[in-house]
Order: sequence, then structure tokens, then C-alpha cells
Amino acid sequence: MSAFKTLDDLPENLNGKRVLVRVDLNVPMQDGSVSDDTRLRAVVPTIAELSDRGAIVLLLSHFGRPKGQNRPDMSTALLVKPLWELTGRSVRFIEDCQGPEAQRAISTMLPGNIGILENTRFHAGEEKNDPELAKGMAALGDYYVNDAFSAAHRAHASTEGVAHLLPSFAGRAMEAELKALQQALGSPERPVAAVVGGAKVSTKLAVLGHLVGKVDHLIIGGGMANTFLAARGVDVGKSLCEHDLTGEANAIFDRADEAGCTIHLPYDVVVAKEFAPNPPSLRTCNVHEVQADEMILDVGPAAVEALADVLKTCRTLVWNGPLGAFETPPFDTATVALAKTAAALTKDGALVSVAGGGDTVAALNHAGVTQDFTFVSTAGGAFLEWMEGRTLPGVAALEQ
Repeated sequence: MSAFKTLDDLPENLNGKRVLVRVDLNVPMQDGSVSDDTRLRAVVPTIAELSDRGAIVLLLSHFGRPKGQNRPDMSTALLVKPLWELTGRSVRFIEDCQGPEAQRAISTMLPGNIGILENTRFHAGEEKNDPELAKGMAALGDYYVNDAFSAAHRAHASTEGVAHLLPSFAGRAMEAELKALQQALGSPERPVAAVVGGAKVSTKLAVLGHLVGKVDHLIIGGGMANTFLAARGVDVGKSLCEHDLTGEANAIFDRADEAGCTIHLPYDVVVAKEFAPNPPSLRTCNVHEVQADEMILDVGPAAVEALADVLKTCRTLVWNGPLGAFETPPFDTATVALAKTAAALTKDGALVSVAGGGDTVAALNHAGVTQDFTFVSTAGGAFLEWMEGRTLPGVAALEQ
């Protein structure tokens, strides 16, 4: 990973300097209130630090999918109060993210003031990375800070275009994310394990193909494991399985062999005849004993114990996706057990553990171990694209 500048590279005294900060304020709302403020809390350190250093802090963000239309229900004005409550500082709303109206409003702001600019996606040019819109945004600031890793996989005007027009820096959340990712796959301490779970192989083929060349152990769980088991000739009954992708699964086995990567699949599984909480047909069996009317819904206890032993030999772990249908008990058992092992090893200083993706965050929260992992990314698409080895435009624009 190339070097990027951080807030440490900005002048210590930013008195009256206008700093455009790209944040991700795209939070879920329920009945007019924020139902999950994780993303808001993530950017508070950057906002507070810049404000304390005398900057006029101007927050750029998208909010929802207005598709170039002015939608009052998607105005960033709705986020003024939640951000004021989290920062303990006054926050004002600015009715555009470029142009004379925004410039007029900003001209009345004082050092340390914080403003939220209107939704960047109210302009159709945002998602097209329109150079004129990027210029209009850049004209509002003296410096640009990107603190939105979760939007870094998109080459939009506010995430990529502006970065080429102003001196650009990574915010504290972006800095932490990039350092953690570098530690996990960029220059990791070996051996490295990856846990990749989830329902479908088709959504993670690129991830798996990239990882087999990067890690020593690839642990495959969730519905994805069924496709790999089927590729090895195992009858998976009526389990979720992409039978048309067994050829791709075999190609990944071959690539893993060439790269010296061991792929771990469950050899005992938890099955049931119906997908429901604690069904009467629930049982644990060897993968070769799955009946035609049964479906695999979780990894079995013997396999989980063996996977825990694998993690104990590793120094670095990357995790994306649950091992079973964790939202429905008892099919959360394997995910919780292995997550607790990883958390304990991390607390002991034996393992660097980096996890990311929406389902993964939910699963680790459910297991009560989020705080014990080295780093947990709340980015969904950006984290997956990073795991695929792709260049993220918002990150590349910050590289020096």
C-alpha cells in the first residue's frame, strides 16, 4: 500500500481554514430518528480534532438514494441534531454542497464551526464523478479529508474527484481502517487464516480466488461450503447449494493447491428437514450422512474444534461472513464458538484479527466479541472489494 497523508500532515493551527471532510452519514432511520449511529460515532474523532485545531469543518456525505432529485426525506438536515448530540458541539446545516448559496453560508462561519453540506447525491453529477461538480465542491474548501472508507470503492465526485483538486488527507477512521487492512493482508504476520462465509459462492468468487494466493488457511462456511462439498462429490441433500458453480469451486481448489493454501470444509454438520428455530428434526452428522430431505444449516462441533486448533497456529485472521444461518438459533452455534476463540487469541496477543461486512458485524455483535477483535470494519462493499484485491478509487486518490 502506498503512503497516504493523515491529519498529522496538516498544519497544527488550522485557524479559519475550510476543511472539506467526506464522511459516511448514510445511517438507517426509523420514524425520523437514527436507528444505528455506528457510522456517525466513527467520524466524531476527526470532526472534533479539526474543530479543536480551529478549522471550519464542512461535512460532505450522501444520504439514501435520491438519484439526483431534491428529496426532503433524504436531506442531511435530518442529521444535524444526531451529530450535535454526539459531538457536543453546535452543527449547522448548509443548503447545498457547492455553488454560491453554499459559499455565502460558509463565509459567515467562524474557526471551529461545523457544518453539514446538503446531500451530495441531490446532484446527478455526484455518482457520475462529474468534474464540474467536483470543482464546485473543491471551491468551498482549502483542504480535503476523506474519512469514509465505506464509500471508498466508489469513484464519485465527493469521494474521488475532489481529492485531485485539493491537498488531500485521510481522516482518523480512514487511517485506522487502512492500517488494519495493511496489517491483515498487505504485509501480515504469517500464518494467515481467512474465514469466508455467507449464503452464495457467486457473490464471493472473486474474494475466494484472490485469497487462496494470499492466505495459508481458507475456512469456508455458510451456504458457500455446500457448493464446495458438492464439488467434492458430497450429496448435500436439499441444502442451499449452487450446483452450477461446482466447476468454479474445483478451479479454486486447484489454485489453492498451487499456492500452498489449505481449504477447510466442515466434516460434521448440523442438519434439519426444515429451516426454523430449534426444529424437531435437528441433528448433527458426518457430511456423508446428510439425507436427501435434509439441509445443512451450520458447521458441526467437531469441525469447529478443529478450526479453533487451526486458528491457534495462525498469527493473522481475516473474517467475512458467518459459518451458518446465524440469525436463527441454534444455527449460530459454530459462528459464536469460533468468534469467541478468535477473540480470546486476540486478547492474548497471539492473533491479529480483522473482520468486516454487514453480516459479519452483526454476527460478532451477536457473539459479544466485537470489542475484542483487533479491528472490525463496518464497510460492506468497500471491505469486500478490498478482499478481492481491487483498487479502491477513494483510497487511491489519497495515495502519494
